[in-house]
Amino acid sequence: MSRRLNITVLVDRWTVPNDDPEFRTRPQVPTTEYHVIQTLRELHYDVSVLPAEDDIAGIVTNLAQQEPDLIFNLTEQLRGDRTMDKNIAAVLEITGIPFTGAGPTGLMLCRDKGLCKQLLTLHRIRVPNFVHLPHNRKFRMPKNLRYPLVVKPALEDSSEGISNASLVGNEASLAERVRFVHQGWQQPAIAEEYIRGRELYIGILGNRRLTVLPPRECRFNFDGDQGPFMATYRVKWNAEYRKKWNIEFGFAELDDPVFRRIDRLCKRVYRVLQMRDYVLIVARPGSAFIFHFLLFGPSLLH
Repeated sequence: MSRRLNITVLVDRWTVPNDDPEFRTRPQVPTTEYHVIQTLRELHYDVSVLPAEDDIAGIVTNLAQQEPDLIFNLTEQLRGDRTMDKNIAAVLEITGIPFTGAGPTGLMLCRDKGLCKQLLTLHRIRVPNFVHLPHNRKFRMPKNLRYPLVVKPALEDSSEGISNASLVGNEASLAERVRFVHQGWQQPAIAEEYIRGRELYIGILGNRRLTVLPPRECRFNFDGDQGPFMATYRVKWNAEYRKKWNIEFGFAELDDPVFRRIDRLCKRVYRVLQMRDYVLIVARPGSAFIFHFLLFGPSLLH
């Protein structure tokens, strides 16, 4: 009889409840960390929880003491900096212990929206026209960009920094929103053409052989034009806000030709961005079955 796998779940320190460091009690608002850890226990693995400290040497030492067969990596930042998530993956890679999710290269390519879109464009995968707007530098708008534009931080995720005010219709409002992003997040901004359409979420599993999961959709069910019209931060993270505007997440109803198009394109994106194990792609289908990919996440869980 084979022994049970010893799995260490590596989590960000701030996600660990002070009174429940092993995530054994269901919180009032269940988190990704809780769901993953409980599911692994239900599958009868030996599970330990390791908070990722700012001290990299401490992480390596603790992993050496625990001797896991596998690390389930749920970290998203280091020292409060989300762009450092790739560094944690690099450290895990150096230890030689197998770990879940994207490696450092995939995380780097997905984190930087400008770099990501440039790479996809080189591979003839359609993305909205965009411009990268560096922090504390003057910029000139390309002539091929058409308003309205969506302005967002270039290095954040989970719709951080995105609200209805992110949609701008002229040069003055663009400059104002870019200043807001630069000052608030101390990083470059990106402005891209707004694509009207449905908001789809496509999960992919696998490595050599990929499986595209049934797409999910963010549905804006309210009448009129006063509410949110894209997946802003409040839409994603505020249940009362979604209730107010009758916004729901559910499975998307798509015709077979559309789904086949999604399937093929998402697999190409997965390979180009060097993803591994699992990924979530957010897209808006445009006309003529051309899909304008907007955002890429290294994990189905984040």
